[in-house]
Amino acid sequence: MPWVILLVSAVLEAIWATALGASMGFTDPTATTIFAVALLLSMLGLGYAARQIPISTAYAVWTGAGAALTVAWSLITGAEELTVLRVLFLAGIVGCVVGLKLVKSPKPSQSPRRSALARRD
Repeated sequence: MPWVILLVSAVLEAIWATALGASMGFTDPTATTIFAVALLLSMLGLGYAARQIPISTAYAVWTGAGAALTVAWSLITGAEELTVLRVLFLAGIVGCVVGLKLVKSPKPSQSPRRSALARRD
């Protein structure tokens, strides 16, 4: 379930990034509202997912997938030009995100950093 929430949060990241561009410096109330709501929900989802997924992996997947979706949306809507290099680099980002999901990582309680933080409490 944390991975599903993380991917939904990445979609919300693409939504808030697109709404940010459409907000015209926060002067368009509709785009600004969409930005604020999507940003809040995206951050909450990232925070929830990071309780189960190491933050380094969760953040990389969140930003990578969100960036790829934002660019893909720009290509679909015609805001950016579709080029072979853009498709190649987007495929690279998606490949890296998938790779991070497939790589076995230690459980959060096994992480040396988390163990050190837990000892402080």
